[in-house]
Amino acid sequence: MAIRILGPNLINQIAAGEVVERPASAVKELVENSIDAGARRIDIVVTDGGRAALSVADDGCGMDADDLALAVQRHATSKLPGEDLENINTLGFRGEALPSIGSVARLTVTSRTADADSAWEINVEGGAVSGPEPAAHPPGTRVEVRDLFYATPARLKFLKTPQTERNHVVDAVRRLAMAHPGIAFSLSEGERQILKLPPAQGDLLSARLDRLDAIMSNDFGANALPIEAARDGIKLTGHIGLPTLNRGNAQMQFLFVNGRPVRDKLLQGSVRAAYRDFLAHDRHPLLALFLEIPPQAIDVNAHPAKTEVRFRDPGLVRGLIVSALKHALAEAGHRASTTVGSAALGAMRPADTPRTGFLPRQPAGSGVPAAAGNAALAETAHGFHWPLDQADHGSRVTTPSAPEAAYEAEDDAHYPLGAARAQLHETYIVAQTDEGIVIVDQHAAHERLVYEDMKKALAAGGIQRQALLIPEVVELDEAAAERILARTQELTELGLAVEAFGTGAVVVRETPALLGEIDAAGLIRDLADDLAEYDTTLSLESRLADVCSTMACHGSVRAGRRLNAPEMNALLRQMEATPHSGQCNHGRPTYVELRLADIERLFGRR
Repeated sequence: MAIRILGPNLINQIAAGEVVERPASAVKELVENSIDAGARRIDIVVTDGGRAALSVADDGCGMDADDLALAVQRHATSKLPGEDLENINTLGFRGEALPSIGSVARLTVTSRTADADSAWEINVEGGAVSGPEPAAHPPGTRVEVRDLFYATPARLKFLKTPQTERNHVVDAVRRLAMAHPGIAFSLSEGERQILKLPPAQGDLLSARLDRLDAIMSNDFGANALPIEAARDGIKLTGHIGLPTLNRGNAQMQFLFVNGRPVRDKLLQGSVRAAYRDFLAHDRHPLLALFLEIPPQAIDVNAHPAKTEVRFRDPGLVRGLIVSALKHALAEAGHRASTTVGSAALGAMRPADTPRTGFLPRQPAGSGVPAAAGNAALAETAHGFHWPLDQADHGSRVTTPSAPEAAYEAEDDAHYPLGAARAQLHETYIVAQTDEGIVIVDQHAAHERLVYEDMKKALAAGGIQRQALLIPEVVELDEAAAERILARTQELTELGLAVEAFGTGAVVVRETPALLGEIDAAGLIRDLADDLAEYDTTLSLESRLADVCSTMACHGSVRAGRRLNAPEMNALLRQMEATPHSGQCNHGRPTYVELRLADIERLFGRR
């Protein structure tokens, strides 16, 4: 077959296949053009998810008749002042968006410059250009796209339902709106307004947080940590959510490079590495990170849709992100997200329960005087309330004994986590603060404390070991035993000394001293299961978080252990002094804080 030159329209249709995958792709390209044009307001309207029609209108610099005619030609752009592709400071630069869209749809562009008396309009239908002609339009540009892919019907078969396509459009607009908080955005479908974002005020960091709060829900603003870091000419800003504010997917993770929303595996991997100590593998944090990097240090031309970038020094970028996020999380201390308390209040709030004011009848001999209105609760000297007749209510409450009364005389309620007042079900510590109460999961909290102590010990030169008076033999299947024995040297550095003991068995001779008395057999079995999931080429040092987390779980205060008042208060004070103690190693909250005002609303006092 002879070689031939493809026709201009076919070339445009091929380009459209790369640039315009769906209606959201067209919206993204057009909105980026508006941003590059200096627009302060951008209005988007879609019909049938963008398949039947879509339009983008802005108040940017506009175009005259000559520029309008060039704008629909391939590789015509005003965004490259020279011939240097390594110095790109705009979102669009290929000059393919308008001609590509016009080759597969019916395209109308109406534009007017600020100093012009009238606007100009040009039409492109299946690649055929007509105009420009005079038109009526305020300063700015309006692009209308109708019947997307009508000229390439095969592409229509690959589009999803209108609702799915609309969701992709919403996501594209949200990402661009996050990166440019000073611009007002609106998105509508017919008469229904989907998105309305006024321009954010204040400095860039606070304006971004306001915009993120409006898009990612109000919970994010109340639980976000600011990020500001720089290294070797690269600047990183943005906000990240507390670990206890997480989701089951990564849809609320937004990454930007020089104002351009991207989906980059390097950045996503950096985020996972920074949160590894705090979240289970199937949970994802909420965040928005903005990377500012010299144009010469990246390649934004790596993907036709410009959704991916390549870094000249990826290790530098990864190191900056991981260190900045870890530093911010460490600065957060024991703080947990406010959503934890809100969820707890929601769980306690009775549904469809009439407020009759009825109090349960007390059994005879309960000791409650009739003058108390048959109340089921009475206040103790320590400020905590519980049923007087514990046998009838099935409660297990540990109260401070008489010798500990002197300790309780010192009011610790002014501490962030308050003063311990009781232990419920030998699992939960109830503390009173100046503004409400705190409920602590003693096992989850101590697990985090032990884990942080192990990390400090390793950084200081190694974990101290304690020899078992009687070495413990642990029976395993042969494969599990081999996995343990293959890592004996690394386990020794972590404070666990094991040796072979016949086929399918190991003997534990030393355990980490800071774990105290532990179930060595249970720990070995759990570690064997963990090692089965690790890549055999990875060292335990690279999986330090997972190994130490397993050890910490075995060495922490277990649920069901009764604590006295000094022990409970000591745990609270240690939590306040330990970074990341607001969540356990698996990302679950270690405590729930309930404000007094919220509790009063729960009982109808407000």
